[in-house]
Amino acid sequence: MNFLTKVGQFLHEGSRAHAEWEIRTANTILGDRKRLLVLGLLLLPIFIGGVVFADEIVGGLPQYIGGKTAYSPSFFTMGIFIASIFIGLCAGLITGCIGAGGGFIIAPALMSAGIKGILAVGTDLFHIFAKAIMGSVLHKKLGNISVSLAFIFLIGSIFGASLGGWINRVLYEINPVISDAFITTIYVIMLGALGLYSLIDFLKARKSEHGSGDFHGGKDEGTAMGNLPKKLQAIKLPPMVAFDQGIIPGGRSISSWFLILSGFLVGLCAAIMGVGGGFLTFPIFVYILGVSSMTTVGTDIFQIIFTAGYAAIGQYAIYGFIFYTLAMGMLLGSLLGIQIGAMSTKVVKGITIRGFYAMAVLAGFINRFFALPSKLASIGAFPLSKETASLLDKIGIWLFFIFISIFAVWVIGTFVMNIKKLKGKET
Repeated sequence: MNFLTKVGQFLHEGSRAHAEWEIRTANTILGDRKRLLVLGLLLLPIFIGGVVFADEIVGGLPQYIGGKTAYSPSFFTMGIFIASIFIGLCAGLITGCIGAGGGFIIAPALMSAGIKGILAVGTDLFHIFAKAIMGSVLHKKLGNISVSLAFIFLIGSIFGASLGGWINRVLYEINPVISDAFITTIYVIMLGALGLYSLIDFLKARKSEHGSGDFHGGKDEGTAMGNLPKKLQAIKLPPMVAFDQGIIPGGRSISSWFLILSGFLVGLCAAIMGVGGGFLTFPIFVYILGVSSMTTVGTDIFQIIFTAGYAAIGQYAIYGFIFYTLAMGMLLGSLLGIQIGAMSTKVVKGITIRGFYAMAVLAGFINRFFALPSKLASIGAFPLSKETASLLDKIGIWLFFIFISIFAVWVIGTFVMNIKKLKGKET
């Protein structure tokens, strides 16, 4: 139990950092007319194709796309597009309101909607990549970027993403059900640890009645180090890389090999789970490598573009494992959700936000937990009747969408009912 809560705390810190990146990116996109124009141009063909040419386009597609027949990424219906907007909206509401990444629910939500795991992963990665590009890598608000740290880190993340993508594709080639079972198992472990920690954190805050602060507290420089970073930085294994020269007198240094290994882990998880990797980069940099928070934030944002971009395009897009219409719908929904969620935090108690965060993560965990038995039974891991498997699947799906819908309705309702008050705060 103690180990799981520590893992959950580790993931939670990373999730918060990744949410800050998403909020900053959304504000950058929506605050720039040129970027809004680009977004409109990306969405225009989808609307035109869905309304006018959908049947003709789908009918004229070749049988094989990316070497597969069953999951043509260009297939489109208006219902699918609207569902993708709803999924993106809910993820955005979680990110904006809670200040912790909502990307954890995207792949489970897509898989619950009937999308194969490998396609959900690839689509989520492409959605993150598109958001990162539109948010602009060279924006002046990126913060302190250590180019040397980022470059060496990316060496490892590229190899990790290559391995992660290869694992998912090989499992899919063997049996799509094995692929789904593998991805589901990873999410059960991750969301279980994160959900357990979030629930404990909420209950402690409620008991002590110190839950008035929200999850948007700014980071300090974070220059203090624990014992592990000190031990790693004391190992002078060349080549060494220096960083934080402008923050700490004399700066610090660490062996490039630790950076490469960290990048490998981040890239591996990013490619397997369909996330940008930012949720792991922050806690690894700060709590393991001993990089200051200021340098970490800028370098983390910088690496997301390349890690997510390479994983999305190099490991999934060229093999036909991206549902582009879903990605664009999620992008549109998440940008709107982030804005509504962030505004709602001004009129909602922090303890309430913590409770909803725990509920959202546990909803994703329950969804994948109930889906896992049928997937394991399908590959012969243990006997399970089709009726029981179907019932468990339905329970997980219904519980997931009920909880997420309640959260979405609550946040949007809070926003609408407090528009006048929010306008007053802005003034």
